[in-house]
Amino acid sequence: MLEVSGIQVVYQDVILALRGVSLSVPDGGFVTLLGANGAGKTTTLKAISGLLRPERGRVTKGTITFDGERIDGRPAADLVRRGIVQVMEGRRVFEHLTVAENLVAGAHLRRRTPLDPDLDMVRDYFPVLGERWQTKAGYLSGGEQQMLAIGRALMSRPRLMLLDEPSLGLAPRLVDGIFEIVTRLNRDTGVAVLLVEQNAALALDVAEWGYVMENGRVVLDGSAERLGGNEDVSEFYLGLSELGRRSYRDVKHYKRRKRWLA
Repeated sequence: MLEVSGIQVVYQDVILALRGVSLSVPDGGFVTLLGANGAGKTTTLKAISGLLRPERGRVTKGTITFDGERIDGRPAADLVRRGIVQVMEGRRVFEHLTVAENLVAGAHLRRRTPLDPDLDMVRDYFPVLGERWQTKAGYLSGGEQQMLAIGRALMSRPRLMLLDEPSLGLAPRLVDGIFEIVTRLNRDTGVAVLLVEQNAALALDVAEWGYVMENGRVVLDGSAERLGGNEDVSEFYLGLSELGRRSYRDVKHYKRRKRWLA
């Protein structure tokens, strides 16, 4: 379905952000990208969704293909029509519009097809949005706004959804609920998911395959089960070691180099 092959991304013709990143997402798959802030995860999503151009970024090497057709450099609107949609970090809902109006806005690139079945589907997966149907999005809680952002993305009938830090700023209970719904969407509708998430434990619990990024490149990949059992991933991303759970301060100053950097 999606194949990213050795892409290099440069911002403003001088800032090298990605260095030969390769990854794949199969049809109906659930894949996660792990890594610290600044590793290049969001840039990877924007390269796939066509959102680099507004930030003066571009793919300078490598290729991105979707269903066997090259898509790097294509406008974002064209990629949405092809079935690729990104849910941005920080939710980014239209605060002055109601829940219903936000959802209708998510379908604005669709050709004349009925919206009611899709609106009903969003209400089924996110019942709280049905209760807030005529409420302006700016008055929703953070968790409700995240649900609305995902629901709005679903209105475009995507085949691949790119989720950027959906847990950011949310209480653990809300995060668990949102990830449960995303997992159901993947299972029930077949929409593939590429998830960027700093909560590595949660991401590996819902994904089938994962990639670890550092300094603009992929340094490790494997099944979610294998990555969860990897000593380095456990220590540097899950906060665990053979000595038990370590604090961020301990991990930050830990002396042993990661094996992939050796």
